Amino acid sequence: MTNMMRAVVQYAIDDIRLEKRPVPEVGPCEMLLKTRACGLCGSETMAWYKTAPKVLGHEPCGEVVALGANVTGYKIGDRVFVNHHVGRINSHLSRRGHFTRDPFYRTTHLDPGGVCEYFKVTAQHLAMDTHKLLDSISDEEAVTIEPWSCVLSGLKVCNIQPGDTVAVVGAGFMGQGFIHLAPLFGAGKIIALDFSDWRLEKARHFGATHVINPKETETVEAIRALNNGRLADTVIVTAPFPSAWKQAYALVEVGGCLHLGAPLPPETDWIQNGHKAYFDQITITSRYSSDHTDTYSYIRLLEAGRINARDAISHRFDIMDSAEAFRILAKAERSLKIIVYPHGVPG
Repeated sequence: MTNMMRAVVQYAIDDIRLEKRPVPEVGPCEMLLKTRACGLCGSETMAWYKTAPKVLGHEPCGEVVALGANVTGYKIGDRVFVNHHVGRINSHLSRRGHFTRDPFYRTTHLDPGGVCEYFKVTAQHLAMDTHKLLDSISDEEAVTIEPWSCVLSGLKVCNIQPGDTVAVVGAGFMGQGFIHLAPLFGAGKIIALDFSDWRLEKARHFGATHVINPKETETVEAIRALNNGRLADTVIVTAPFPSAWKQAYALVEVGGCLHLGAPLPPETDWIQNGHKAYFDQITITSRYSSDHTDTYSYIRLLEAGRINARDAISHRFDIMDSAEAFRILAKAERSLKIIVYPHGVPG
């Protein structure tokens, strides 16, 4: 291993470059990982959400290649998952269970990122959210741990009761995750809504009992027709557009829950009817990212064979083709999870 490596750097949505960067130096309480695979996330296409330039990717699976002198419990060759942000225990927000909203959480990062040949695991990452992976969990399944742990985190606050009808507005990769994991929380009927018939077909594969294309069907009446005259008990919206939020809110039954599964851009107003908001008793929830309890839960579900993560992988690219991988991500047509391999696509 040399002291330089390849890394993919995002300068803008349409400017993705392969560059040489120094391999991070490892301190006494840190580890160096060889990146085996890294997923690309839709948040990386939101220009307002991330600062540039930055090394692309935050969903990696890695292999231990160097250990600091004080690191215990790991050995060279171990495959591990590391969450890109990690929390701390001793803060007001963390003590109340809001680890990801403690400002400390956003100050932690993978060094230098995920789509590169090597990255460093800090002492705080090791202490809070680093996990050795069983052989039964493949590298491709491992890259779903961070994003679908965010799904799991969201489902925890939706208050789904056994048999509830759940509607998911937006059937991209994250929407598919909500569709696929909702039965683990007791969902009965699961209705997927999307403008793409291709994504709706994927939604059926991941567990949707019904699908609706809003371009072809009036959604409120369609939901009622599928649900004995009622709207959905829980509606999850993963599309980051005010129109999608408006549509999602209109699909929630009295006493139900609207879960906001993706953010709107800054300074975007979302105005509601105050009379309806009071009398309909609809609970609105959101969860930013995932914490160490979510990733631990998700990994155990993977180990138990409860999650079909492999079928969510739609594209695989060598690091040399990262710009094309990102172009497909941004186009958001017939793709779900896209993986980049910094050391070559296997087999």
